[in-house]
Amino acid sequence: MTDATLDHVFDVTEQNFESEVINASLDTPVLVDFWATWCGPCKTLGPLLEQLAAEYKGAFRLGKVDVDANQQLAAMFGIRSVPTVVLVKDGQIADGFAGALPLGQLREFLDRHVQPLEGGEAEAVDTPAETPEEAINRLQQAIAAEPGQAELKLDLAVALAQAGHSDAAASELDALPANLATDARAVRLRHQLDLARSLKDAPAQAELEQRIAAHPADWEARDLLGVRLLLGSDPAAGLEQFLAILEKARDWNDGAAKKRLIAAFATLDDADLVGRYRRRMASLLF
Repeated sequence: MTDATLDHVFDVTEQNFESEVINASLDTPVLVDFWATWCGPCKTLGPLLEQLAAEYKGAFRLGKVDVDANQQLAAMFGIRSVPTVVLVKDGQIADGFAGALPLGQLREFLDRHVQPLEGGEAEAVDTPAETPEEAINRLQQAIAAEPGQAELKLDLAVALAQAGHSDAAASELDALPANLATDARAVRLRHQLDLARSLKDAPAQAELEQRIAAHPADWEARDLLGVRLLLGSDPAAGLEQFLAILEKARDWNDGAAKKRLIAAFATLDDADLVGRYRRRMASLLF
């Protein structure tokens, strides 16, 4: 670590947790990295987080928790795998993720909660975001070096899906051990892959919209359009299509609309959006 990084990175212990994390987060967000010396993905993630701590120049502080040395802290946060990262802001947990995300996704995560201080953003531009193909190559090399680190295989499955290699991503998911097969990221990715598979040989968005305009009760077109919008740039519009089916033809295709909504909720990051549409789904069902 450079001197600049050391200014914003510190070790978290059970003794200093309340003062350096909870109380300090009232003024400055604290990113807490739960890691272990034996964890392969931690060796990838840790340096990236330290790099960002230096780039953001104090807009957040990075606290590092060795889970083996601080088991009570890990238990308090319900840590089941490492690395796990939690953002503490205003004395509360604001967000978090598990696994070693690439640099671009780490910046996206931080930018939802933290604004770089003056001078930090310009430095960040110097390092290009890792592409999905670069992530695949990096993770394949890491797995070859440490084949026992199953978390890396889940990271690889995510990277393969982001690169459009759905079949390969599904194969990696199917090969995961039982404890990771139920990991939140694995469940989310499986739903995403199932949704993407439903679009195989599906008509283009414009054709689906024309079919619905001509026949509003074309539930198949609404279903496929909903998936396209959900996986595209307008998830709310996609959810609207599923709700329209649920309202008018709840039992169509063995209750497909309800299943689509449940799968959609598992894939979306927007808690407010999910909450609104969960309530609307419930109002139609009960």
